[in-house]
Amino acid sequence: MDALIPVINKLQDIFNIIGTDTIQLPQIAVVGVQSSGKSSVLENLVGRDFLPRGTGIVTRRPLVLQLVHVDEKSGSDTVQENGITDDFHQSLDVQQNRGNEYGKFLHTKDKIFRDFNEIKHEIQQETDRLGGTNKGICTDPIRLKIFSPNVLNLTLVDLPGIIKVPVGDQPDDIEQQVRDLILQYISNPNSIILALTPANVDFATSEALKMAKRVDPDGRRTLAVVTKLDLMDAGTDAIDVLCGRIIPVKLGIIGVINRSQLDINKSKNIRNAVKDEQEFLQRRYPSIASRNGTRYLAKTLNRLLMHHIRDCLPDLKSRVNVLTSQFQTLLMSYGEAVGDKSATLLQIITTFASEYCNTVEGTSKNIETTELCGGARICYIFHETFGRTLESVDPLGGLSDLDILTAIKNANGSRPSWFVPELSFELLVKRQIKRLEEPSLRCVELVHEELQRIVQHCDAQDIVRFPHLRDCLVEVITQLLRKRLPITNEMVSNLVAIELSYINTKHPDFTESNVVSEILMANLQLTHQEAGKRGKAIQISDEQMKQRMKESNSGKRLSSSVPSLDAALPVGNGVGGNFLGMKWGSSGDSDLHRNNSNAGKPPLPRDRDLQPTEGVSPYGSPARHSQGVNLLDIAMPVSRNLSAREKRDVDIIRRLINSYFLIVRKSIQDSVPKAVMHFLVNYVKNHLQSELVGQLYKHDQIDRLLTEADSVTQRREEASKMLKALHAASQVIGEIRDTHLW
Repeated sequence: MDALIPVINKLQDIFNIIGTDTIQLPQIAVVGVQSSGKSSVLENLVGRDFLPRGTGIVTRRPLVLQLVHVDEKSGSDTVQENGITDDFHQSLDVQQNRGNEYGKFLHTKDKIFRDFNEIKHEIQQETDRLGGTNKGICTDPIRLKIFSPNVLNLTLVDLPGIIKVPVGDQPDDIEQQVRDLILQYISNPNSIILALTPANVDFATSEALKMAKRVDPDGRRTLAVVTKLDLMDAGTDAIDVLCGRIIPVKLGIIGVINRSQLDINKSKNIRNAVKDEQEFLQRRYPSIASRNGTRYLAKTLNRLLMHHIRDCLPDLKSRVNVLTSQFQTLLMSYGEAVGDKSATLLQIITTFASEYCNTVEGTSKNIETTELCGGARICYIFHETFGRTLESVDPLGGLSDLDILTAIKNANGSRPSWFVPELSFELLVKRQIKRLEEPSLRCVELVHEELQRIVQHCDAQDIVRFPHLRDCLVEVITQLLRKRLPITNEMVSNLVAIELSYINTKHPDFTESNVVSEILMANLQLTHQEAGKRGKAIQISDEQMKQRMKESNSGKRLSSSVPSLDAALPVGNGVGGNFLGMKWGSSGDSDLHRNNSNAGKPPLPRDRDLQPTEGVSPYGSPARHSQGVNLLDIAMPVSRNLSAREKRDVDIIRRLINSYFLIVRKSIQDSVPKAVMHFLVNYVKNHLQSELVGQLYKHDQIDRLLTEADSVTQRREEASKMLKALHAASQVIGEIRDTHLW
């Protein structure tokens, strides 16, 4: 079991080389208030005067102190340090002691300090180097290893003393800084807390025990030390404290005596000081003298540390194995150094293009589970976003009754007509169809954005390694998409323009709709009635009406068995255009009053039809004023009540626009996604790899493209060093036999 502490020391050396605290190794953390005697206790354990002394805070950086017992005769370590191979063996190999005692610092590499005054000076210089000279503290530890035949194998950490009030140039939060630093070490579950309290201070107010209880409430890894037993007031003693009657401590309470400042000034030998300590304990505390003192403290710490290491060793083995597996995976993710750059570049391009296409097709290995991406999002854009947007477009949005009536009258021109002109329907339905262009172009834009965003899902580790290559890949894809975007937009605009170029009133879905059939039937009846009023009634049976509607819907010429509607109309009535092979009635000239007494005079509009507005003509321009009534002084109404016939005409146009708009919207909803897929998505998929090879696979660019990021190179080196350290640690731990644990 004596081999356990040197094993931990070797593990500590291994991980000190790479400067990591990944593995929390067993050690002893020394905690106490300022001037509580921490340095004196450590010097007594070593048997040499090697720590800086002075007033105020002296220990301003953690000092990790490894004590290695060596054979006094041969000068070699009691436990030979081995098990470390390759680069670690040379750096960690402990040189044989040819002069009894010596020390080595980690930061000075292989330099050996045989003069302990030089060790003291080096500690002071190294403290000032990082901690400054203003009494501030530094968290970076100083690592010192001392080889001596007079020490037991121990690993201790000397921490700055707890202070209350900043002095000199110390920062205002120096107390909190010190406490945070102490907690950093004693929070390690594998550490033993050595809590020091001066005997001339009330033990119940011990700051060291208070901090220890904070991280070790059960007291399973706390050992209390009472210092300065010789400085207690006359007539008092620490027997109750040392026996645990005041505050019990599970690991025990040990009393020691420190060298006074006078002893230090007189260079009193520590060996003599330890001898005097034993005499004092025998004289003042004879019943417990054997369980107190520096020698007993050293043996107790050695025993506690070995047992603690034994308890921590299974978890330590498991932790090393887990970390080894993790760092192996991490190192593999960084990839190996590039050999054949041309082959590597071509492989990365091929892999990237394949992953991009797989993301669009939905066959990628790295399927996103938190959001839609790639082809799934494009499908959502087509059938959800775009589809819902088109369905939300009102076929009659923005068309008022007066707008439709105005379009009908404008299409009639200067001649009053009995029938609804076809031109008014075409003008209005084109206006509504034009509204489908904007959401169609927005659909193209959304798909374009998603194709650009897919690059983020193709950031494999090989691409992240080379930032220049990644930037170039993104640039090539951006250029390809930018080149295809106007072509796709033009095609989508053309799809809408195609619908606008020809209003197909013979479309099967349109002519066979119930709307058109009802309108045809109504107009046949109306035409019959109008012709009858003029004395030239047409004898058309219901069967003839249905036959005429059927022939009109099928696009055939009207049957000769049905009398011509044109023949029933007087010549010169100003008939407008026909629609679907039929002529529809309108308000005609019945909208204006007819008065034979006013023949030759302009007819006046009815009061309910037009509202006069001063100074404005029906065409929106200022009117000329003259005596009497001037029609140019009357403006077109913004709104008014429509006559029954006007309502019927408006309703006809509304129903026809709605019916035809739905047909066109259905066609656009089907054709736009197809156009986007053909001109943009599929084109990018089919030409991406050839575009990347043509733009990037050039010999004068390969070196620049395959230049790794500095951060990746650094992380790979760190991971490689850590992996070597873990392998070495695993080898050291593996050499421990079960027989060594008991």
